[in-house]
Amino acid sequence: MANVNLLFIFVTALAISMLLIPLLTRWAERLRLVDTPGGRKVHTGSVPKIGGIAFAAGVWTTLLLWTELGETAVAYLAATAIVLAFGVWDDRSGLDYRIKFLGQLLAAATAVVYGGVSLHVLPFMDQVELPAWLAMPLTILLLVGITNAVNLSDGLDGLAGGLCLLTFGGMAYLSYLSGDQLILTLAIAMMGGLLGFLRFNTYPATLFMGDAGSQFLGLTAGFSALLLTNASEGSYTPVLALLMIGLPLLDTLGVIIQRVLKGRSPFLPDRNHIHHKLLTAGFFHHEAVLIIYTLQAMMIGLALLLQWQSDHIVLAVYSLIALPVLSLFWWASRVKWRRSDRDQSFSVATMRRLIGFKNRWATEVPVQLLGLGVFLFLALGVFVPRRIPADFGVMAISLFGLLLLGALLFRRATLWLIRLGLYVGGAFMIYLGDQWTGGTAGATGAMGQTGLPIHEMLNLFFGLMAVLVVASIRFDRSRQFQVTPLDYLMVLLVVTVPNLPEIQVGGLHLGGLAAKIIVLFFAFELILSRMSERATQYGLVSLWVFLALGVRAWVNV
Repeated sequence: MANVNLLFIFVTALAISMLLIPLLTRWAERLRLVDTPGGRKVHTGSVPKIGGIAFAAGVWTTLLLWTELGETAVAYLAATAIVLAFGVWDDRSGLDYRIKFLGQLLAAATAVVYGGVSLHVLPFMDQVELPAWLAMPLTILLLVGITNAVNLSDGLDGLAGGLCLLTFGGMAYLSYLSGDQLILTLAIAMMGGLLGFLRFNTYPATLFMGDAGSQFLGLTAGFSALLLTNASEGSYTPVLALLMIGLPLLDTLGVIIQRVLKGRSPFLPDRNHIHHKLLTAGFFHHEAVLIIYTLQAMMIGLALLLQWQSDHIVLAVYSLIALPVLSLFWWASRVKWRRSDRDQSFSVATMRRLIGFKNRWATEVPVQLLGLGVFLFLALGVFVPRRIPADFGVMAISLFGLLLLGALLFRRATLWLIRLGLYVGGAFMIYLGDQWTGGTAGATGAMGQTGLPIHEMLNLFFGLMAVLVVASIRFDRSRQFQVTPLDYLMVLLVVTVPNLPEIQVGGLHLGGLAAKIIVLFFAFELILSRMSERATQYGLVSLWVFLALGVRAWVNV
């Protein structure tokens, strides 16, 4: 798949997710899609439950625009529409678990019967193909199980979304290596939609995905894992799905075992999930999320390392992780272990020392330089490329119109629209800038025969940007910019993606591209939090980027 298509897939899902969030938030009360505190919930105020609808719409639109709609893709769209509809119904009315289960069965059956998704072989029996009468019900139950596992993991701000962001990142890489275009498109679209949602769902969350979103994620993860690990077609071993779905499956398995051992129904809710145990043990909300992210990232990393290993090795590794983790949480619950208040005080004091600094020069200058660098990059960078491809021009003009119309109609959502414009405009500029592979402006740019090494200058620029981002966070005494668990995920991607082998398309190194985009996204968030009085200026410069790219593409034609 062409690298430009991968970018457009990501950007389309990201843009639609972020465009729909403010609109749906305004209608959340009227639609009765608001989560109120109480019971097993850990939040204290009413929060809109519309995030799942937003990123689902982003994924669906992306598939309709950027992939061929064969039987499998159509079946996926139909199956996820069913599970999303039942999820919205549940978010509005609070369904009985049997009705929810019926919706999940209908969705899974649609994917299996019409999409050809099937568990053809069992682990350790890859020479024996299962008959259809056995494979179909087993696959349906497996899809329902994965859907519920992800649904049950949605207990803390940013938890289910972050876990699935890691899962789909691993699936994107594996499908890229195996050449599976549908799963690659789906995984990249899911990452874009989730990133647009997670900035507002990470702790403290201003919106939730709801049961509609968590079940959509679970069914999509199960669907993708089954297609990717269809051993009868020469792909990866089905056991690899244990590591890719990772912690949600392990958590659900542990909770069910505990309920059965206590003589309780495995379907009745309780506070025995891993995230509940971490909070009970005295960890802060963000610390609990980070611990779970770390465990999930470790499992995804092992899945990538063991992608071609036998069922025995993969299952042995999964067991070596699962048994100690479940045993540790069982022991902590049994002895009622709790982190001491002294440890908590030390954690808070350490964080304050890391982000507190009273020297005004150190606290203000880095973010001011960061703001100036971003503004100049966006304002002047549109003149550097020799030509703008027509497809970029069409999308740029479309986004220019949508953002301008949105700013006029939804003034309360202006900041969200500015953020969207910066995210997408910045991604476009980085992609176009990365088209130079060591050439000069005179050879590949629109700025004349200057002989400047554009590619090296851009790498230096983003290196300096990364330093300024770190300095701005390190010396922020106002604490207006809070480092969230999502930010740690972004850092993880910056560190790991550029070092993945074979991740290059059409001469463009996708790892380097991703690292630059993530650094720029950090810069945007710092600017919007520390220089909010200038948000309108950055909104205008993002509109300028889309208008200039669109006009230049039209002139090229």
